[in-house]
Amino acid sequence: MQKFTCLVFAILFFSAVFSPASLAYQGEAFADKPALLTSVGQSADIEMVRVLLTRAGMPFRSEALLYADGLDSEDRTLILVVGGSAKGLGAAGISADDELARSQALVNQAREMGMSVIAVHVGGDARRGALSDRFINFAIPVADYVIVVSTGNADGLFTDLTEQAGIQLTSVGRIAEAGAPLIAAFR
Repeated sequence: MQKFTCLVFAILFFSAVFSPASLAYQGEAFADKPALLTSVGQSADIEMVRVLLTRAGMPFRSEALLYADGLDSEDRTLILVVGGSAKGLGAAGISADDELARSQALVNQAREMGMSVIAVHVGGDARRGALSDRFINFAIPVADYVIVVSTGNADGLFTDLTEQAGIQLTSVGRIAEAGAPLIAAFR
């Protein structure tokens, strides 16, 4: 019985230590708190990432339609939730071209302020297509780290963009698994 208990404990220990989520972020934590969460493409996916950060107790603020002049000297890391939504753009009263220009100016200002940038795509294959890909092609190469739900990378676009830019990519199976590598990137 004691051997069985030890075996069960060992299996549970190693499965926790070597789970995909614990191995997801391989580098040293680089991002500083607090984080600033925003959307690139105005999809509702920002709400899912907001829940992940809240559950983890991460200090952050969130503004889906954040402009460069809305950055604060207290902000340390910009988290871009990438995914285009025609409905979301319409509700925000912004065109795809204007959203891209807003996002570019935001990232440029964040870089001038010395902020880290993390890009997250949790929409899977449902949040892919010409509109989203336009935002993905912008946001991924300007990030320091990228997290993607694996079904969103079925065609290898995220892999190609991160390899070309020399950026670490973490792929997770489900949205709920994106929280662990995201939090692990913070010191």
